[in-house]
Amino acid sequence: MSDYKLLTPGPLTTTEAVKQEMLKDRCTWDDEYKNVTQVIRKQLLVLAQVDEPDYTAVLMQGSGSFVVESVLTTAISEDDKVLIITNGAYGERMVEMAKVLKLQHVVYSVPYDEQPSSIAIQDLLEKDASITHVAVVHCETTTGILNPIKEIGEVVHSFNKTFIVDAMSSFGGVPMDLSSLHIDFCISSANKCIQGVPGFGFVIAKTNVLEKCKGQARSVALDLYHQWEVMKHDGKWRFTSPTHVVAAFAKALVELDEEGGINARYKRYADNNQILRSRLSVLGFEAYIAEGLQSPIITTFLFPSKEFSFEHFYEEMKKAGFVIYPGKLTDVDTFRIGSIGDIHKEDMLALCEVIENYMVVKNNEN
Repeated sequence: MSDYKLLTPGPLTTTEAVKQEMLKDRCTWDDEYKNVTQVIRKQLLVLAQVDEPDYTAVLMQGSGSFVVESVLTTAISEDDKVLIITNGAYGERMVEMAKVLKLQHVVYSVPYDEQPSSIAIQDLLEKDASITHVAVVHCETTTGILNPIKEIGEVVHSFNKTFIVDAMSSFGGVPMDLSSLHIDFCISSANKCIQGVPGFGFVIAKTNVLEKCKGQARSVALDLYHQWEVMKHDGKWRFTSPTHVVAAFAKALVELDEEGGINARYKRYADNNQILRSRLSVLGFEAYIAEGLQSPIITTFLFPSKEFSFEHFYEEMKKAGFVIYPGKLTDVDTFRIGSIGDIHKEDMLALCEVIENYMVVKNNEN
């Protein structure tokens, strides 16, 4: 298989040093390995700008969706009701989970290219006092839109509800202070902005809120409370952990610090995104999301013409060393290009040059 740059929202391009960490086998019961877990948990709290004992971090096996489901099944009891905010596929996936878990829920949905309104959320909470939890995706990688979790969090807090944020594609790449955002459960994954590899996710939770979840989970393996209860003592995972992935993630955290932390990484991602949007705009690729609502994580572009073949475009980009993402919309034809991972200005400029050359050839053919 040829080497290429992954311009996706995760899995993404990782550094050689992160890859190297996975060449060594480790024992889940070994104190040295368990200490790695504990160090990771502490570092995650630092990144979230919160402290123990007010907050705690729990690692959970599986992809990001596994961890979202672990929160929903653990945090929401049979008597609770969750308001799920959607403007993309990942919010809608939470709705699907709620249905399967038989959670009482209500959905507030807006078009994929719009942000949810905090005023509308306030109105929903005023009208339905039975709502106990509010869940939203921070960066909807369906489109790349960044949702206003600060404004939503203020409303949720004013009603004394529990706030669940899927920050899968934003945590580690977009600065956030969980306490000031009033987030009770923040969910993310190893293979996103911290630039590790797939295999586990994590939850940063308010300790007193998590403590109230004992016995609520409808799953054995995804019981977040039980995972925390075991892990908080010495770093042991309840079931076999992805040791190679955990070691890679620990190295990725070191590299994040060496880069200058989340603020520096956010700037790099934002610069990548700006180069991409501006250069492709000249070529006739219109961004689906307005610039003011755009995250620095991934950008969705409309097809430039009816004759445009994404399949051919994709293969040509791959031959040139770049893997991009298909669109995830149903109403319009789109594709997506990510700005995260070990991707730098020179990579984005090289990609734009490849796309420019591709369009010149295509225009000459027509």
